[in-house]
Amino acid sequence: MEEILQQLDSHIQRLRPDFYKSLLEPLQEEEIQGIENQYCTQIPDDLKTFYQWKNGQASSCYDAFLNNSMFIPLKEALELAKELTSMIGTDFEIENWWNENWIPIFHNGGGSYICYDLKGIFTGNKGQILEFWNRDPDRNVIAGSLKHLLNSLNAYYTSQYNEELNEFISIEAHGNGFPKKFIVE
Repeated sequence: MEEILQQLDSHIQRLRPDFYKSLLEPLQEEEIQGIENQYCTQIPDDLKTFYQWKNGQASSCYDAFLNNSMFIPLKEALELAKELTSMIGTDFEIENWWNENWIPIFHNGGGSYICYDLKGIFTGNKGQILEFWNRDPDRNVIAGSLKHLLNSLNAYYTSQYNEELNEFISIEAHGNGFPKKFIVE
């Protein structure tokens, strides 16, 4: 995971230097422990490593990190997860419209998220990455893991990046059966 993040860091610094400056400082282990204690949760190791690389992007930066979505700082991600989970059974009456095992790590600014799935809802694959659309029933698993997603992002920067279209970065973690499409009703 660390090698993948080093490669990603190099790509973003080289290809998107202004965006790189908007990425927030990494979290230290003790900061993550404090956040875990505050939210009574255990952050998986790969997700910790990701936030020890960078803790999201500045709220004043609207450039996409990937898939037209911005990178959410960890504390904000857990606060969003808490808020969305509190809506289960009231605002969210359909099973798995939202799930308490999802942590939103990227957002599009309109209430839709790309989430880290702690339990592997739909597939049983813990740590998979899925899309939550606030108005649509699609819950597509777009990568089998955070590592898979970041590898796909590195591949994009290596072979497809276009500076003029960088706000439309679209990562499709194809291969191994992805994306896996699910509809909640």
